[in-house]
Amino acid sequence: MNGLVLLMICVALLIFGYIFYGRWLCKKWGVGEGDLPTPAHTMTDGVDYVPAKAPILMGHHFSSIAGAGPITGPISACAAGFGWGACVLWIIIGGIFFGGVHDFGSLIASVRHGGKSIGEIISANMSRRAKRLFIIFAYLTLILVVAAFASIVAGTFAATVDANGVIDKAASASNARVAMVSLLFIVFAVIFGFFVYRRNMPMGIASVIGVAAIVAIIAISMVFHPIYLTSTTWMYIVGFYIIVASVTPVWILLQPRDYLSSFLLYAMLALAVVAVVIAQPSMDTLPVMNTPNNPTPVFPVLFTTIACGAISGFHSLVSSGTTSKQLNREKDAKPIAYGGMLLECVLAVLTLCAIAYAYGLKGTEHELVGATAIFGGGIAGMIDPSYGGLYDILYTLLVLTYSAFCLTSLDTATRLGRFMFQEFWIDSTKGETPDTVIGYKKILANPYVATLFTVVLGIALGMNGYEKIWALFGSANQLLAALGLLAVATWLGNAGKTKFMCVIPMFFMLAVTIFSLGINTKTQLAQITAGGADWGPYVQVIVGVLLIILAIILAVEGVVTLLNQHKKKTSV
Repeated sequence: MNGLVLLMICVALLIFGYIFYGRWLCKKWGVGEGDLPTPAHTMTDGVDYVPAKAPILMGHHFSSIAGAGPITGPISACAAGFGWGACVLWIIIGGIFFGGVHDFGSLIASVRHGGKSIGEIISANMSRRAKRLFIIFAYLTLILVVAAFASIVAGTFAATVDANGVIDKAASASNARVAMVSLLFIVFAVIFGFFVYRRNMPMGIASVIGVAAIVAIIAISMVFHPIYLTSTTWMYIVGFYIIVASVTPVWILLQPRDYLSSFLLYAMLALAVVAVVIAQPSMDTLPVMNTPNNPTPVFPVLFTTIACGAISGFHSLVSSGTTSKQLNREKDAKPIAYGGMLLECVLAVLTLCAIAYAYGLKGTEHELVGATAIFGGGIAGMIDPSYGGLYDILYTLLVLTYSAFCLTSLDTATRLGRFMFQEFWIDSTKGETPDTVIGYKKILANPYVATLFTVVLGIALGMNGYEKIWALFGSANQLLAALGLLAVATWLGNAGKTKFMCVIPMFFMLAVTIFSLGINTKTQLAQITAGGADWGPYVQVIVGVLLIILAIILAVEGVVTLLNQHKKKTSV
């Protein structure tokens, strides 16, 4: 099949879903009725609760939820032998009926609960015990995200070291460019935020200046990139950065940097579309549904491998953690949350087209290996034959954007981890806040203490083999998605609103999670019994079993809550 035709069909379906299914969700949930003030206005604190205009918040939200997921997910799925047809079906159906509902529902539920997280929504609609179990699980998942993304960012910045321990500047030039752009980008973002929020510069003028500055920063960094540091050094620098980013007011860094980053991301999407239009790659380099005799089962592995491009539990933490605290108007929720998820689906489909092109180069001198090379090299390679000499520039831009995705998700995950850590020690049902609790809770609920715990644990894991337990992330992430849908469903039930659009995906994702954890646990046990296993398989077995138990406990409690809601409704 022609990749351009596939892309056009997918985009048309996603637009159809956004217009009609998104409109139906708004009607059923009462979104925008009466234009009630959002927590960003009613609870403004100048740090976390700060109203943001829709384009700025869209930049933050999309940059945060995308991360590396919609790129690495399809690449991993194809490497596992799943065909492009199976991937596309899950991306489209999952995006419209699973991920979009999950992201949109999490945002609206949080807005209706004062901008509180999914954990607090669970506490208000199920029980405090369920909240604490959820927060423990979500926090540990965020630590793994911080570890992974910090390692990825450090890796894209790090200089290559030869066998003698000497930095090879020639081989490290591309990474040095990416690092230089990212550093200059952060500096300019602070300046941008100051002029927009403290000097009231018109957003149109600021955006034009911002885009021009991005172009200038990239141009400067292409020729001037003097910073060559090892991966370990960059890990420490990244750790310091996310400590600062997690506690500073969102208008200083998070909002402006993510808004400016969004232009890079939109440029990347545009480049990818242009590449597919020019090259029109054949999807026939990949199987349609599955490779022959593939031992990897489509269910549940496909549904945990492709997460961010279809449904991802991390999104519910972003929607209810940072986005809900900055939502200017409730009407903005649909384009930001539902639309942002479907835009991520487009990126996942574009990645499939890049994979098809890259797989056509297998066995040649131009073979592309690794997620960054397949995506960046695939898109750059599709454009370069028609516009020669652009390959290095395009590749650097695409790797930079990939890094920007990860860096944005990284500091968002750190801030979310801080929120989760604080909320664990606070009983909101008693009206407690970080300022009113006493004793040891006062210390642990402090934002600086919560941030330090999160960063130290995340960076330490990132430097000491997070890859050994990374296999758990796919299942843990999709368990988060199931629990996010459960939280929204219980809220809808208590509010007397239609909830089956959340209940059906919730049960599917619970089944995916439990089966996936079972398969992974069995695989790790086999490694242990074979002998010679390090600590990784042992941790995966223990955590895997605990996650299965957690999923069952919360599922049972959720089902009981939903049944009780149904009984009350029928008895009225």
